[in-house]
Amino acid sequence: MKHLLKYSLFFLLWLPLQPIVAQQGNPLLHIRGSVRESDTYEPIAKVNIEINGGAYTITDWQGRFTIKARKGDELIVRHKDFETVYYTITNEDRITIEVEPVVSKNYNAKFRQDIKRFNALIDSVAVYKKKDVAKSIKFVGEALTHSNSVSQNAEAYQILAEVYMYWKQYDLAVNNYRISLQNEETNDSKLGLAKAYELNNNYQESIDTYTTLNKKELGNYQLVTLFEGLGDTYFSIKNYDESLNAYQTGLKIAKDHLISPKVVDLNSKIAQVFNAKGKVDEAEIYFGSSMNLAEKQTKKRALEEKVTVADFQNTNRNYDKEIKLRKEIVEDVKSVENDSIIDNASALTSQKQNYKIGNAYALQKDYDNAIPYLEKSIEEADDKSDLIVKKDATKKLSDVYVDAGNYQKALETFTAYTEVVDELYIKREQELSQADRLRRNITEQQNRITSLESDRELNQSLVEERNKNQQIVIYALIAGMLLLTVTAFVMYKYIKQQRLANNLLALKSLRSQMNPHFIFNALNSVNSFIASSDERTANKYLSDFSHLMRSVLENSEEDFIPLQKEIELLELYTKLEHFRFKDKFDYSITVDEAVDVSEYQIPPMLLQPYIENAVWHGLRYKTEKGHLYISIDKKSKNEITISVSDDGIGRERSKSLKTEHQKKQNSKGMGNIKKRVAILNEMYKDKVDVCIDDYQAKEDVGTKVVVTLKKD
Repeated sequence: MKHLLKYSLFFLLWLPLQPIVAQQGNPLLHIRGSVRESDTYEPIAKVNIEINGGAYTITDWQGRFTIKARKGDELIVRHKDFETVYYTITNEDRITIEVEPVVSKNYNAKFRQDIKRFNALIDSVAVYKKKDVAKSIKFVGEALTHSNSVSQNAEAYQILAEVYMYWKQYDLAVNNYRISLQNEETNDSKLGLAKAYELNNNYQESIDTYTTLNKKELGNYQLVTLFEGLGDTYFSIKNYDESLNAYQTGLKIAKDHLISPKVVDLNSKIAQVFNAKGKVDEAEIYFGSSMNLAEKQTKKRALEEKVTVADFQNTNRNYDKEIKLRKEIVEDVKSVENDSIIDNASALTSQKQNYKIGNAYALQKDYDNAIPYLEKSIEEADDKSDLIVKKDATKKLSDVYVDAGNYQKALETFTAYTEVVDELYIKREQELSQADRLRRNITEQQNRITSLESDRELNQSLVEERNKNQQIVIYALIAGMLLLTVTAFVMYKYIKQQRLANNLLALKSLRSQMNPHFIFNALNSVNSFIASSDERTANKYLSDFSHLMRSVLENSEEDFIPLQKEIELLELYTKLEHFRFKDKFDYSITVDEAVDVSEYQIPPMLLQPYIENAVWHGLRYKTEKGHLYISIDKKSKNEITISVSDDGIGRERSKSLKTEHQKKQNSKGMGNIKKRVAILNEMYKDKVDVCIDDYQAKEDVGTKVVVTLKKD
């Protein structure tokens, strides 16, 4: 491999220093050292010096450094101009690292200037990496124009990949890690590529990249990173045995070499694997270890681990333990906020924790304690403009009021919930628009950088053509075409993901409009019935209504639910409507014996509006007692039909009786159903078909709705 500087490592033994802090078994040592050039003895400033246990410093202008470490720790020395050096601390001797130039010091001024400019631009990328993705990409592009070696090209593409990793553009990160490795193979880039593959859901590629790494070439910290990443990938594909094996191997290395932060992380991840395997007792032991070890790290890391353990307790219904942990988090997070910024995306925010405390109390049916915490969460979320938590907490508070029997409060809170949903929908549209602009900007800049790489390869090929043959030019052009193909594929994938995101957002919006509409109509029915019935009958009606509401809310976030659940909802809803209009209609629900309802999925609340229309706009105005028919029949091997028929007054007469307001509302409701069906058919390949026609050729022609449903 070619490098700007070739490193050679000399360890000069000086007089030993006394340890500053003595601990039983393994005292903390004060390690001193320096980094300099071998021929001139000029010091090298700003060299990164790191201990695998977490300590970090850089060399001063005289090339000197001081760092605390213990015997067995691994010293990691990093700089742009030489390959990373790893050294295991065995004693407290002073360390001197000497490096000598590969090329003569008399190289021309332009070459020196290019090196200086390249390093300055790479430093700028590091500064703006977490602040401004566009500037970071721009600096990388400029750095490539000053690059004089494949080693520098590799470094530039590697840091660009790291920028994309931070901004969660994993497909672009994969591309740039691969370009970096094409220029020069380094273990850091291979580890980064494997992680990018995992986060981009290329799980097999991730496993292949991890397993092909030469472990003998890796430092201890890199080995731990390898096994942790391999465990993460296996965990993502639910291969828990392999995941556990990888995590435990990484944990052993981390313990042997005192890599404390990774010991905490791996204990926590092993606990999560045991929990996923259903071995709760083993999981609790490892979570206990991770909690104790995290307490010795930073306050923020300790709180993050408490959140993980609290989620584990919630999963296993240990609500008292969960509540205790979350209350400690709410109390301690205030001190963390004084030292660092905790944004709404963090799991540590007090609004999230108060919401989860309220949820835990609600699951225990302790509504008196649940309500204040949910209200506090809503208040905090409102103050911090956290619409997601505000939405979730408001919905949960409405559910709690329903369960507590306070229906007036439940209705008020649910109204507030619908307002938050609308506000969140508007915000999400704005965020999608901003994300789309950002993505276009990133893609444009990436295309320019890709063009730089293509141009560089093409120019190099043209130079070599004079000494070799014309065929190299063809290879370069093919490489350019491949790069353009990769770029086109990335754009296609992005557009596909964007369309899916837009469809999901539209579905959520339509559901958020339908649920309030349905619930308000049902509540009007409840109100009217209570006004005209005795208390016992009203209570029975309210009990069935509460059951219906809970089922509707549980299914409101799903695109599809089992057909059996939808039938149960229809039976309950039709029963309630018939309870109110006994003198207007009878009903029957029949399911063909040839239909296996467990094999079919249906969009929730798809059939209810048609039944509501049949009762309210067809049967209710009939002079004689009518009938509502709901039947589910086999159409073909993979299709069934669901028919909703009535012998009411029909669509034409019903339309003539409606007010303008009623026409508008009905049109909006039917329009929502059409939009939902259209979006779902686009996403799931024409799974649902709806046909509406007259039921019969009589005076009361009635209406017949036929829904055709395909098997998954």
